[in-house]
Parts: sequence; structure tokens; C-alpha cells
Amino acid sequence: MRDASLSILASSQVVAEGGSNFLVPNGTFFFVLAIFLIVLAVIGTFVVPPVMRVLHERDAMVAKTAADNKKAAEQFEAAKADYEEALTEARVKASSLRDNARAEGRKVVEDARARAEQQVMSTLQMASEQLKRERDAVELDLRANVASMSATLASRILGVDVAPAAATTSATKTSGR
Repeated sequence: MRDASLSILASSQVVAEGGSNFLVPNGTFFFVLAIFLIVLAVIGTFVVPPVMRVLHERDAMVAKTAADNKKAAEQFEAAKADYEEALTEARVKASSLRDNARAEGRKVVEDARARAEQQVMSTLQMASEQLKRERDAVELDLRANVASMSATLASRILGVDVAPAAATTSATKTSGR
């Protein structure tokens, strides 16, 4: 507070002594104004244009980067769509191959089953024919030996020697042939 009162007192003394009016500018003001304008011209001429050029270059780089990012995003989306499409096609193809393989497998199994059944039937038929031939051979053998066997059996049961010719005629009469 003391400093403010001293400055007011000093200014009142200057006015009272007939000093200069503070509203009228003195020479120092014009000198400072000239220096300010010179510095302003130097800055406007030598500093501002390079700074503006750098700012414009940076704006251009930012715009180019944004355009490149947008283009890269579009390419990414296109590549992703192509990938999804290729993946879908691959899944469809895999499904079709799997279905074809299953159908082929069923066909192979059915063909093998049919061949096995045919082979079994053929084997059964051959076995049946073989058994029939063996049965016929055994039957012929038994028919040939029935007379002597029956004579031997009759002689054992009766205890008497029976002739095979009589046994053959009696066996033929009993069998009805």
C-alpha cells in the first residue's frame, strides 16, 4: 500500500510541476512501435512461411495416411470376404466329398456283402452236392454190403450159419425194392 501511495504522490508532483501529459505519447513509444513492426515483418517473412509449409506437409501426410488406412481397411474387408467365400466353398466341397465317400463305402460294403453271400451260397451248394455224392456212394456201398452184413448179423443172433444169398432176397423183400 505504501508503494502505491508513493507512486500516486510522485505522479501528482509531475503534473503539478507542469510536466508532460501522459495522454500524449513520447518518443520511446514510437521507437518501440518501430522495433515491433520490424520484428513482426522479419517473423512474417522468414519464420511463418517455413512453419506453414511444414504444417501443410503434415496435413497432407495425415490425409494420405487416412486415405491409406481407409484403402487398407477396404482391402482387408475384401480379403476377409474372399476368405469367407473360399472357406464356405471348401466346407461345401468337403461335405460333398464326405457324402460321396460314405456312399462309396456303403456301395463297397454292399458289394462285398453280396459277393460273400454269393460265395456262401456257392459253397453251401457245392457242400450239398458233395454230401449228396458221398451219400449216394455210401448208399451204393451199403447196398452192395447189406447182404453179407445181414447174413453175418443173422448168424450171430441165431447162432447158425446163414447164407448171404438168402439174406439178400429177404432184405430185398422187406425193403420193398
